[in-house]
Amino acid sequence: MVVVRAPGKVILYGEHAVVYGEPALAMAINRYVYVMAKARNDNKVNINARDLRLAGVSVTINEDGDIVARTDYGAVISALSYVKRAVELATEYLDKRVGIDLEIRSEMPVGAGLGTSAAVAVATIYAYIKELGYDIDKRELARLAWQVEKDVQGSASPTDTTMATFGGIMYVKPEGNNAAMEPVKPGTSIPLIIGYVPRVSTTKDLVAMVRKKYETMRDVIEPIIRSIGLITRKGREALEKGDLELMGALMNINHGLLDALGVSTRQLNEMVYAARNAGALGSKLTGAGGGGCMIALSDRVEVEKAVELVGGSALRARLDINGAIIESDD
Repeated sequence: MVVVRAPGKVILYGEHAVVYGEPALAMAINRYVYVMAKARNDNKVNINARDLRLAGVSVTINEDGDIVARTDYGAVISALSYVKRAVELATEYLDKRVGIDLEIRSEMPVGAGLGTSAAVAVATIYAYIKELGYDIDKRELARLAWQVEKDVQGSASPTDTTMATFGGIMYVKPEGNNAAMEPVKPGTSIPLIIGYVPRVSTTKDLVAMVRKKYETMRDVIEPIIRSIGLITRKGREALEKGDLELMGALMNINHGLLDALGVSTRQLNEMVYAARNAGALGSKLTGAGGGGCMIALSDRVEVEKAVELVGGSALRARLDINGAIIESDD
C-alpha cells in the first residue's frame, strides 16, 4: 500500500491578467490531497472518496419566496473524473494495467480555486505508479497530470499541476500556449488565512466575461490588466525581501482591480474586508473569483474568526516546499 500527498496552491498576485501575457505568482500551501493506493487481484478500479471537503449549502430566498439551494456536489463528481483519467494515463505510461483500490482524502474544498483537481491528478498518478513498483521523474509526473487536466477540462494552464508536483513559490510567465515557471525564494515566512464560500460562477465563464469587456472597452480594461502585472512584479520583489507590509498593500490593490473587472462577489468582498478590519496586512480573492476563495496575509485568530463571522469557512496555510511526496510505502 502506498500513500501519496500533493499540495494545493493559492495565487498571491496576477489572476486573470496572466491570460493577457502578464505574470502571476503562485504558492503551494500545506493543505493536501492524500491518495492511498493498494493493488487488487483483478482489473477493477475502486475509488473511495469520502472526505472531499465541502463548505456545505448556500441558500437564497428569491423574490417569490422560494428557497434556492446550491451545493458543491457537482464539484465532487468532477473531481472523480480526474481520478479516472489519471488512472488511465498512468496505465498507458506503464503499459500495464492492474486493478487498484484508491482512497482519496482532501484537506481542501473541491472546486474552490485551490488546485484540488491538480493535486488529485498528481497524487493519483504517483500513488498508482509507486504501488505497482515503479518510479517516475517529477517532470514526467507534472506532464502527465497536466495532460489529465487538459483531457478533463478541454484546456488548462500547467500552473496548478506544477505547484502540486514541485511545491514552493513560482513566478509564472506566459509564453504562447505554455507558461515558464521560475522558482522564487521568499525572504520570510508567509502566513495565510484562507476563506471559502461556494462558487457561483465557473472559471470558464469568468474568463469569457473579462474577455468580452477587454474587447468592448479595451482602453478601460487594458490599463487594469497591465496594473495587475506591475503589482505581480512588485509583489515578487516584496516577497523576496520579506516585506510583508508591502505584500499586503499590493494584495489590497490587486483585489480592488479584480473587483473592477467584475470577478469578485459580495461574499468574497465581505470576507476580504472583514479580514482587513480584523488586522490582516492585506487580503484579496485568489483564483478566478465568482465565489471560491480569498486569502488574508495574517496568522491572527481574530482574522480567522472575522472570516467565519461573515459566512466563510476558514483554514490556515503556509508554504509547502516539498510538492508531491510519498507519505508511506508499506
